Amino acid sequence: MADSSPQNTAQFGVHGVQEKRDWPCLTLDEVSAVLAHFANMPPAQKVTWHSMRPFSAACVVQLAGEASASHVSASASASASASASASASASANMGGQVVRATSCVLKRHARALRSAAMLEQEHAFIRHLASKGLPVCPALALHNGRTALELENWTYEAFLPAKGQDTYRDVMSWKPYFSTAQAHAAGVALAQLHKAAADDTAPERSANVAGKTAPVVPLVSSMCVVGQADFMPALQQWVARQPGLVAALANRPWQQDVARVVVPFHERLRPLLPGIKPAWGHGDWHPSNLFWHANTPVAVLDFGMADRTCAAFDVAVAIERSMVDWLALPSCSATAQQAPHMVEWDQLAAFVTGYQHIRPLSAAERAQVVAFLPLVHVEFALSETAYFGTLLQDEASAEVAYTAYLLGHAQWFAQAPEGQELLARLPALLAEHQR
Repeated sequence: MADSSPQNTAQFGVHGVQEKRDWPCLTLDEVSAVLAHFANMPPAQKVTWHSMRPFSAACVVQLAGEASASHVSASASASASASASASASASANMGGQVVRATSCVLKRHARALRSAAMLEQEHAFIRHLASKGLPVCPALALHNGRTALELENWTYEAFLPAKGQDTYRDVMSWKPYFSTAQAHAAGVALAQLHKAAADDTAPERSANVAGKTAPVVPLVSSMCVVGQADFMPALQQWVARQPGLVAALANRPWQQDVARVVVPFHERLRPLLPGIKPAWGHGDWHPSNLFWHANTPVAVLDFGMADRTCAAFDVAVAIERSMVDWLALPSCSATAQQAPHMVEWDQLAAFVTGYQHIRPLSAAERAQVVAFLPLVHVEFALSETAYFGTLLQDEASAEVAYTAYLLGHAQWFAQAPEGQELLARLPALLAEHQR
């Protein structure tokens, strides 16, 4: 059999696993044509696995070659969720080191979501982390030396497979770690990433450069708006730069909703903004974006949501992604007060202990983490609303992104007893679990 069965591959959706895919799986013919553009790449033999993650299509490709020539770099890891140990025949010069493998990871994006220039911003950040010894893998190079390929309506990137095990391959985002030990280790790993990222001076991904208005990069964890003192004017300007978002919000009272639900939280953040130290972060830190050996993460994956934010913002993202079981939240935001137990308190304590053992948060950063927590989802949720509503024409999912995600998460922090408790207890928890 030359290919796995992409027609039978489901994906993660807004309510869990769904049979309908947003983007078609990669076929062997497509993979073969794309990989021919990459330097030192052997022919593809078959596609062995398709990712269930949304927003793009990713697969593991078995390559032609002799398994006896096995060698995997200690720094090699994939930037897509794919498990495989690797050996022999694909080679790429990464920082002067030749790495060979019998398989690779290929990822395909709609150009409406990721241009080659947008992907190469991610790749530059990954290379910076690799230069600091972080267990990440730079994207493989094309014949022309670039690392992202545009063909027709698609953009492609390729990576070597990750070290370790894809322990959370079948687990959705917003689910907790399997243990407090893994939560602690994930905190350590994020702190190491932040230390390595501190001197990366690249601008934020949607920054205007040389007087030119840059397109807003969709579906990233950004603080382009949240990080501004004048929140509503900044939000209005940010929305206006995105025609798809303008269309998706056209029949919604979004300014009134945001003013009612989100702005009160931003008022708490505003006095803390002058103390922020901008830095790149991962943007989507949760257990399925790590590869594991037992309880230790040995590779960091998927920088698709990375942007220049700050360490406190990125810590808040990590807490929001994995310490609150959002999938247990009732779909109607009006019932937030009746939400079940959702906070993983033991894992939260373990995570911040691990983080601060490596990189203690300053008093200013601790306050910023608490203030950012109800806000880190805002720009991504709006971007998801446009993604589903305008690009995919999936109005039901767009409604979930807007009502349950953008508004519902903020309302949980404002109304649900446990949401209020999390914001009330977090300052002491962060102060307590310092090195």
